[in-house]
Order: sequence, then structure tokens, then C-alpha cells
Amino acid sequence: MFVANNWKEYELIDASRGERLERWGDKILIRPDPQVIWDTPRSHSAWRSSDGHYTRSKSGGGSWDKTGLPESWGIRYGELSFRVRPMNFKHTGLFPEQAANWDWAMEKIRSAGRHIQVLNLFAYTGAATVACLAAGASVCHVDAAKGMVAWGKENAAASGVADGGVRWIVDDCAKFVEREIRRGRRYDAIIMDPPSYGRGPGGEVWRLEDNLWDFVSLCRGVLSDDPLFVLINSYTTGLAPSVLEYISESIFTRRYGGRSRSEELGLPVTESGLVLPCGASCRWERR
Repeated sequence: MFVANNWKEYELIDASRGERLERWGDKILIRPDPQVIWDTPRSHSAWRSSDGHYTRSKSGGGSWDKTGLPESWGIRYGELSFRVRPMNFKHTGLFPEQAANWDWAMEKIRSAGRHIQVLNLFAYTGAATVACLAAGASVCHVDAAKGMVAWGKENAAASGVADGGVRWIVDDCAKFVEREIRRGRRYDAIIMDPPSYGRGPGGEVWRLEDNLWDFVSLCRGVLSDDPLFVLINSYTTGLAPSVLEYISESIFTRRYGGRSRSEELGLPVTESGLVLPCGASCRWERR
């Protein structure tokens, strides 16, 4: 398991009966999590004094009780800074388990001995973009949602890397990659966080299980002749990490050599000592 265990300003305090109890900076949130099917004692006092609580509705969706929260606030991870906002569908704009991948990508970039060009696809609010910029890479950040790209710019500014070599692109990721192939543009590393389901700006339907193989195959066309790494993330329930590894081995290792490793992502739970599984990642590296 890839465990994000270097946080100081985020903490998964406890997890029980379908919910997480989390500390985001100095704010305490309670959010639902379908993986938390165990029933451990909720003995921590913060269960009864949270600043924000997201509750699911029986009719679908849900809502925040967040009377004690500002609209947004800052949180740091080492040298990186991010803006956190409680959003619809329980999200905050940041997936703290991904810190394990930020650390890995930053180490790969810093030890490469050359300048690295990174393509970040389905880049969301740009945490991985900020991490790669802080490590000295240039980044092309692509997401179809204009608001998420704007949020990414906020995070880059908060981390002091907004003036780094970054291109902010609002576009359908597959169409953008197709154009980059035609333009002959190449990247040394690719990060992708494709959704389980989505629609493109033209109404195109994306289903991970139907489209991931073709999309990853397409992305091979924008890798440089000496690629550094490819990182594939998935939050699709029921998709085993080994599936990502088989895709990576078939597409990247077969052509470039190197190796793939795929694991669950995890967050340590302070109260119980458990590690909460939070999706899967596959890391391919040339050497």
C-alpha cells in the first residue's frame, strides 16, 4: 500500500460507521466514506464538536452543515500550500492520500539530472501540478472544468510556484492529447487521474472501464524518447490495482522497459491504527 504518512496539517483522526473524522488545519470535518464499514467506538470528542458535517440524503446527494466553517482556508504539506473548500458531493478540493504520490513524483523529478516536462491530465485543483513545479519541472495542466483550473492557479500561487513553467489548459483531455500528438509535442512524465464516469464538453461519455485502455494507449504517443514516469490514479470502486498494473506493463514496459508497481492508496487512522484504503495508483518508471 502507498501510505500518505507525512502529513502535519491533515489528520484522519478516526473512521467508523461509514464516516471519517478529519482535521484539516485547525478545522474538524466529518464526511461519509463507503469503505468504512467497521463499527469501532467513536470515543474521540471531536465526533461531537466538528466544524463541518456532510450528511448523505436518502434521496441522493447530500449537504453540508458547515456553520462553523469559512468559505475556504489554507493547508500545508511540507513546502506545498493548498486552498481547501467544502464542496458538493462531500469533497474539499484535495485528496490527502495523494501526498504519497506527490512525494514520489517530486523525488523522481529532483533525481532525474535533467529538466522534466510533465503532462498532468484530469488535473483537478492541481495538487500534483504544484508538487511537480516545486520539484523544478515544467507542467502542462489539463482539465475540462474551468473552475478547477482556476483553483489550481490559486494553489500554485499559494505555494509560490505560479511563475514556474506551467501551461493551464481547459480542454477535453483526450482531444488535447490528440492535438499534442499532431503538433509533435512530447513529455517526460504523465500523471492522470481519470474519473469513473464523466461527460466531455461536447456531450462525450467517459466510462473508465470502457475508455481507460484506449486513453492510456493514446497517451503513449506524447511520451518522449527517454520518459521518466507515468502515474495512473483510479477511484473506481471494484477496479483492482492489478488491472492498472497490467495496463501499464502492456503499454509502457513492453515498449520502454522499466517496471510498474500498483497498490492501494492509504491514510493512517490515528485512533485505531488502521489504514483506510482510498483508491489505487500505478507507478511506471523507466529506471
